[in-house]
Amino acid sequence: MRGIEAWSSSSGSFIHIFVAFVAVAALAACSASGDSGGMDDSGAPPADYVDISQVPVAPPVPAVQLGGSTGTWRIDCGRNMQGIHNSDNVVADPGIVGGAHHFHDYVGNVSTNALSTDQSLAAAATTCPDDDKSTYYWPVLREPGPDNAARLDNSADHNMGRILVPDSVLLEYRGSPVSSVVPMPEFLRASTGNPHGFSQGGVNSEHVQWTCSGTRDRITRQQYPRCPQGQQVVRIFDFPNCWNGRTTDSPNHRAHLQFPDAAGACPSDTFPVPQLRMEISYTVTPGSNYTIDSFPEELHSPISDHGDYIDVMPDSLMDRVVACINSGQQCTA
Repeated sequence: MRGIEAWSSSSGSFIHIFVAFVAVAALAACSASGDSGGMDDSGAPPADYVDISQVPVAPPVPAVQLGGSTGTWRIDCGRNMQGIHNSDNVVADPGIVGGAHHFHDYVGNVSTNALSTDQSLAAAATTCPDDDKSTYYWPVLREPGPDNAARLDNSADHNMGRILVPDSVLLEYRGSPVSSVVPMPEFLRASTGNPHGFSQGGVNSEHVQWTCSGTRDRITRQQYPRCPQGQQVVRIFDFPNCWNGRTTDSPNHRAHLQFPDAAGACPSDTFPVPQLRMEISYTVTPGSNYTIDSFPEELHSPISDHGDYIDVMPDSLMDRVVACINSGQQCTA
């Protein structure tokens, strides 16, 4: 297994739960009566939106220590102009077709679905250069359609409206502020965020962020930002990068990878691999009640945003990524 050989030397409140229960009950009542109550076409509740100027400035990132790895590797896999979507989640719910009940955008591996295997992914085509067949995906972003004209796709699950094609998709692998990194094992699965974040009181949602392209020092995690005219809405997904050194998956699809601590250090029984960051930028109509696709009970809350990833890089490419990061270079595939 690649990685370990290269280097062998990180709660939801009662109120949240109660609010989620009441909201789910209301949604169920609307569905039973055949009336969405305007929820489907008007976006999320008003409290889920915030003017970016009202968001506090984010704290500084951990300082790089002696021995830290400061390089980056960027790869351009497109922005899903092909419109590759499905309501599967092969990382969180492998084998369950339609198990997500919401659409995902995909870049990279073009064959990804609930029934994908390591073998099928390795044999598929990709939108990435250098034969990177990794799969990168996240929930689509939608805007309500004019006069309800864009009632599209997952209407039974209350995900309707025009799917926005991202203006840009930045995929960047980063180092560790406290050490060098080791190669990821091929077919490593990773998730960030929580598709049940709203109904579960925000657990596992802290590493998905929202901001505006011209106001990057202000970050919101629990609300959609209202951006000034001419600025893009930006979603940021940071993935865990402390690998257990043994498995590419785990029973809950999370335990094999952990996040580092506040200083950027991994737990002592894990190995730091390159940390994937995805940044997805959109042009959103000013004042639009844009929302992510979600499970019905999540009510399109930004707290339920999430991203998923499977590493299907050739060993030679992963070695190049690690060498770039550990040598402090800024590389582009």
